[in-house]
This record gives sequence, structure tokens and C-alpha cells, in this order.
Amino acid sequence: MAAPKSKILIIGGTGYIGKFIAEASAKGDLYDHESLVKAIKQVDVVISAVGHMQIADQTKIIAAIKEAGNVKRFFPSEFGNDVDRVHAVEPAKSAFAMKAQIRRAIEAEGIPFTYVSSNCFAAYFLPTLAQPGATSPPRDKVIILGDGNAKAIFNKEDDIGTYTIRAVDDPRTLNKVLYLKPPRNIYSFNELVALWEKKIGKVLEKVYVPEDKLLNDILEAPIPINVILAINHSVFVKGDHTNFEIEPSFGVEASELYPDVKYTTVEEYLDQFV
Repeated sequence: MAAPKSKILIIGGTGYIGKFIAEASAKGDLYDHESLVKAIKQVDVVISAVGHMQIADQTKIIAAIKEAGNVKRFFPSEFGNDVDRVHAVEPAKSAFAMKAQIRRAIEAEGIPFTYVSSNCFAAYFLPTLAQPGATSPPRDKVIILGDGNAKAIFNKEDDIGTYTIRAVDDPRTLNKVLYLKPPRNIYSFNELVALWEKKIGKVLEKVYVPEDKLLNDILEAPIPINVILAINHSVFVKGDHTNFEIEPSFGVEASELYPDVKYTTVEEYLDQFV
């Protein structure tokens, strides 16, 4: 007989990635300690998908989990780069550091965890090929950061939700980083552009932005453009999705653990824009 599935509490289930994870059995209010403890006592697993502005406030969830004393696993709001393995500049550096601080707080309290490193949200990047200010993919000219050879990973949000829920009751993901690195979704920017050119049957003019120019643009750009540029620098210039090996001591890879999940490939995803 199959083991009963864990009851899950989603905090931040109405936010961007939260919607895709929220097969929730309950919702908790981050800012009401008593209600949060009460909600947590009714579940086995807590998944936080709070937005960027509330990352630091997850200490409130940690305190409530500690008080409730029954949680089998906590998934803090991550869903991006592995924040312990990034080479980011400000202002992305501070944003990643805040997530890393939450990791350390979880570990210090001895709370069982899984950190989901889902890399790029497909819908943030692929509909425009990460072109600044664009509303559709390029048809004439494309801007490429750095030399375009660093490999990045793009995952559809529904698949991120699916892999996250699958990890909940899996002992293999306990106290580990769950990396979403499906082999058909790993592309350098040059490869991504070549794939798009093939689909539209046209060669685009390519404008390469050297790293030093990008770093200067980050310094001069207003908020939130500077944040986006700094994240793009980490991903597309430094290659922070793929510039390290996943060691069994700290991580596991989702498409290897759950080969039955039929994930949407980058190639399939781009078809809708042709």
C-alpha cells in the first residue's frame, strides 16, 4: 500500500511561482504568528513561495516551524540560482545573500529542508529571449551578453511545480538542493539564438555586449533594471547555473530522480512564438 501523501502548507501561494506549486491543503499568514503556528501544526511540509520583498521575513516561518515542532520538511522560497554557488555582482549579490542567510538559519535550527534550484523561469526569459524592453522574440537583431557561450537552464513553471511536489515525500531530496537541470533545457545563449533562427528561418544580426560594458550598465541602470541585468550577468556571463558539478553530498537532479515527468523542452516552448 502506498504511503499517505504529506499534507502541504503553501505560504505565498498567490505569488508568481507559488501559483504553480499551490496544490495546497492550507494557507498561512506570514505576519500572524499564532495563525501560522496553527496552520503549520495541521500539515507535514511547509513550502514557501514568498516574493523577493519577503525573503528576509521567512525567519517568521522558521520560528513558527520551530514552535509547532511537527514539520517533516521546509522548502524555503528559492526557485532560481543555487545561492551558495553564484558569482553575482550587486544588486543581485545581496538578493542571493539574503536567501543564503535563510538557508543558514534553517540549518542552525535543525529543520529538515529541501532547496529547489529551478534556474530560469521559462516565461521570464524565453518569450523575448531576454531582450531588454521587448514583448516578443527578436526578428532582426539580438543582444547577447558576454561571449554567449555560458550555459543556462530554462524550465517551464508548471514543471517546476511538478518537480517540487514530487520531492516532498522523497527521502532522496531530504536536506539536499534539488536542481532542475533537464538535459534538453540547457542552452548557451548562442545555441538558443541558433535554435530560434532555425525556427523562424532567418539569421539575426548579433550584438555582443562585453562583460565590462554590462557591469557599467548595471551601475548606471535604475531599479529594477539593475537587478535584472545583474541576474542576467550571473546566469549568462558567469554561467552560474552550470559552472559546477552536482555532488551527491549536497545535491540531486530532478529529471534523473523523476524520469517519468514529461517536461516541456525549450524547443517545444519556443514553438508558440514562431
